[in-house]
Amino acid sequence: MTQSPPAPPAEIDIADMTWPPPPYRSPVPPVMGTDGVRRFDGITYATTPGYRPRLLDVQVPAGEGPFPAVVWIHGGGWLDGDRRYPPPTVPADLLHGAVRAAGLALVSIDYRHSLEAPFPAQLHDVKAAIRYVRAFAGDLGIDPDRIGVWGESAGGHLAALAGLVGPHSPQGAALEGAEGVGSGETGVRAVVDWYGVADLLTLAEHPLPPMPTMPGTEFPDPYEALLGATVAERPDLARAASPVTYADGSNPPPFLLVHGTHDGLVPYSQSEALAAALESAGGEVTLQPVEGADHIFLGSSDIPAIVEGGVAFLARHLGARV
Repeated sequence: MTQSPPAPPAEIDIADMTWPPPPYRSPVPPVMGTDGVRRFDGITYATTPGYRPRLLDVQVPAGEGPFPAVVWIHGGGWLDGDRRYPPPTVPADLLHGAVRAAGLALVSIDYRHSLEAPFPAQLHDVKAAIRYVRAFAGDLGIDPDRIGVWGESAGGHLAALAGLVGPHSPQGAALEGAEGVGSGETGVRAVVDWYGVADLLTLAEHPLPPMPTMPGTEFPDPYEALLGATVAERPDLARAASPVTYADGSNPPPFLLVHGTHDGLVPYSQSEALAAALESAGGEVTLQPVEGADHIFLGSSDIPAIVEGGVAFLARHLGARV
């Protein structure tokens, strides 16, 4: 069977062009799978001269929208990681499929690693991604008023900050940043934080376990890389990068904290501290221990149940129509 020739490229209206171009790109039409899921892959949500473009992917469930959305933030010690891949203990098909099946759109984002730019660059990028999703919600089939965040490890830390830091927080304007779209609401309605750091000042007292390295490489101290200095040298910045600093702000969104009780990298006490701070501020928080599990839930026998718990929490608070 003879294939039809490809459509000619769309003409560019030079009269509509501006210089310099905006620091982001508008979404292109999605690709629809046989399952009816619409996928927008590799959207540039923010650019900064001298850095790689920050990208996000969007998966929109089959059916009529607009859909509530979950912004997924990957881990990797702020030094590593990729928007496309959850931790190795959590299959991507399991996580992505569970989110979509609950009637939620999934927005997976990259952000600048700490050796590219120290904190607060990572939070600036998360905030920029949320602004972008709101600005282009109509194109993406997303409800801009129903957005939640979900992160693991370093991404859990950033998810907690995204849920707690706002324009009226201490140093709020500096932490919101102006990347990408540049301005707009960045608040979220719910947060799922898997084993994220809550207090860098107390964590400095916890010795890091030996870090696996590739031959010829050295894994830097992730907290020093994040801050661009040691915690002792920059306690002010460590405090600014700690979610517990902002837990007593007005109206924190509901939080689900999930953490292995035998986590040797980020101690379970970190989530206990954040839960206590949120509770003392009158916030709604659920702390779910995963008994005997290490970091990334190593040792847990029921990863699907942990995933389903996070999805159910977000679907409930975002008002998903399952």
